[in-house]
Amino acid sequence: MRLVSWNVNGLRAIAKKGFDRIFEQLDADIFALQETKLQEGQIDMEFEGYRSYWSYAQKKGYSGTAVFTKREPLRVLHGLGVEHLDTEGRIVALEFPEFWFVNVYTPNAQNELARIDHRMEWDDAFRDFCKGLEEGTTPEGPGTADPKPVVMCGDFNVAHNEIDLKNPGPNRGNAGFSDEERGKFTDLLDAGFSDTFRMLHPETEGAYSWWSYRGRARERNTGWRIDYFLVSDRLAERVQMAHIFADIMGSDHCPVSIELEA
Repeated sequence: MRLVSWNVNGLRAIAKKGFDRIFEQLDADIFALQETKLQEGQIDMEFEGYRSYWSYAQKKGYSGTAVFTKREPLRVLHGLGVEHLDTEGRIVALEFPEFWFVNVYTPNAQNELARIDHRMEWDDAFRDFCKGLEEGTTPEGPGTADPKPVVMCGDFNVAHNEIDLKNPGPNRGNAGFSDEERGKFTDLLDAGFSDTFRMLHPETEGAYSWWSYRGRARERNTGWRIDYFLVSDRLAERVQMAHIFADIMGSDHCPVSIELEA
């Protein structure tokens, strides 16, 4: 089973840059998008053999997530169940018979960590949400779902370790590489989840998924790995491949994927 995730940084814009061709080329069983930046009805995008599920931000042209899937889910959730955290369309969670698939676009802490308090609250709520799904708890309450493992993916807006960005020294303390954000990501892993790329490629350097538009960063591979697939630890042995498609253009991010044994 091939699972793909991509922060497209504006779906309407990337649709004009060959997104249809890339979508078909990657041939995912489940394809998750972040930062779609649109409202319902602003794009007509369908792919034969796929169903699509969308979460929209209340603010126009901002945030937003979507999932295209060949399999019909048992149910779909569009938020964490925390009202003030669920206004930006950052979650699409699909329940399948054998696992939950959670697509997330994590809030950016912003320059000078202006939004770090919101980010910390989000990280705690997201971790609780995913652990709840493992244990059979949805925003509707305990026991409202069957306990099952979780596959989560998306733009987590944090480079976890120094190996995950080109210039860790100058960026220490900045948004995306602050001790606070890195600590929360560690907490998420310690809660029982595995970073699939690092699990399979523990020493690989220069593997990035986001590059600034400034300073020829992508050409120079001055990047950050902030897009992830995490899985419940008990699914880890079923992950056969984890890949970063650094050669696929169209966004300041590139797609990432895993192959999961059915």
